[in-house]
Amino acid sequence: MPRFPSEKLKNEVVLRDPVHEYIHIEDKVIFDILKAKEFQRMRRIKQLGPISYVFPGATHTRFEHNSGVYELTRRICNIFARKYPSMAPNDGLWDDNNRLLVECAGLLHDIGHGPYSHTFEHLFGTNHEKIGQKIITDPNTEINHALKQVSSNFPDQVASVIAKTYPNAQVVKMISSQADADRMDYLQRDAYFTGVSYGQFDLSRILRVIRPYSDGICFTNNGMHAVEDYIVSRYQMYQQVYFHRVGRSMEVLLHHLLQRAKDVYQKGNLQVTPSLAKFLEGNWTLADYLNLDDGVMETNFSMWTKANDPILSDLSKRYLYRKPLASVKINKETKNLLPKLKTLINQAGFDPEYYTDTNSAFDEPYDAYKPTGKNANSQIEIMQDDGTLIELSELSPLVRALNGTFQGDERFFFPKIMLSQNDEPQIFDPLYQQFQKYVRNGELRYLRRPNKKKKDN
Repeated sequence: MPRFPSEKLKNEVVLRDPVHEYIHIEDKVIFDILKAKEFQRMRRIKQLGPISYVFPGATHTRFEHNSGVYELTRRICNIFARKYPSMAPNDGLWDDNNRLLVECAGLLHDIGHGPYSHTFEHLFGTNHEKIGQKIITDPNTEINHALKQVSSNFPDQVASVIAKTYPNAQVVKMISSQADADRMDYLQRDAYFTGVSYGQFDLSRILRVIRPYSDGICFTNNGMHAVEDYIVSRYQMYQQVYFHRVGRSMEVLLHHLLQRAKDVYQKGNLQVTPSLAKFLEGNWTLADYLNLDDGVMETNFSMWTKANDPILSDLSKRYLYRKPLASVKINKETKNLLPKLKTLINQAGFDPEYYTDTNSAFDEPYDAYKPTGKNANSQIEIMQDDGTLIELSELSPLVRALNGTFQGDERFFFPKIMLSQNDEPQIFDPLYQQFQKYVRNGELRYLRRPNKKKKDN
């Protein structure tokens, strides 16, 4: 008898998908998860949040991404079952009894995300991974009811895969590693909807060379260049899309908008929808969290454009009507200039607490060894013909160059008017001109001091 028995649908359900062409659903539990209200909520949460202000096509949702990760997981299971089926206990090959478990985990890996996930988490102290596990294990959710069709402890086992505590490393790393179904889907999907080519690696080749081994998942040596392509693709997507300066500017605006709303609300003078009010009060439940989505947040932002508080009203308009802050690159030395620049910005009429910020965006494109953190011990292994494993950067000079490096920059954000060049004289022109002396070619720089003339002997 299968470890995770599953009732099959009488007729397979097929979803059209622009990235994978078709998403195939054969199991009743998978279909019931898709129909659950907690999963349908994912339709109302954009995958890339404010990035759609930079790449207008990037309005795809977490519903599509989660469904895509499920489909890739299903395909990998098919490949493993056909090419690498386990013949004996502990032989390091694939036990297809784990299929339903990993498919459900792939489908639900991002179920805990809220609107504007990382900005929201930072401000309100939420954690989408822990909330996702709570949604899966809470007996009041439709997702929990769907999972319990398999067995009473099946929700806990699915949650343990997402928490990376499930004992089978192959199952965990299929959806959480440096080369997993999650990353493979979001790189392809985000590239498609942003309209860029950077994230389009050779997925079909990756799937041909992926295989299980006793401690996880690796790739055969004839597919090393396809894996290289995937690593470079990820690097380029972070630099060109995820770390885009205007997208980061809109995130900064969003953070300050929510922070100002929190400050104004606590003074008792702000109209707000009930579900968001619970977060502004710091007294929310899982049900309150599940009532939030992008539409609810934008309804509040729209109301706040008419708020009595001028800063909140202005920030709401800037976010809704795409009025990003300007930014310049900074470094350890030029950071010392920020207090002076904030003083000039304050004198120009902008509260630096809400109209300035520093934002770091750094990423590790590949790390051969990471003892702690999200992708702990998840180095990419290439299996040789004799069955030995060699870590990717030892074979690839290209990946070795990226190994352990941090790519990105740190920026200082401020009102764009500080860079204004008006034909008509303005009252703040002297402040603007003084500010602009420090900005050169998109970077913050110290003023050059005139060289002292040498005295004649």
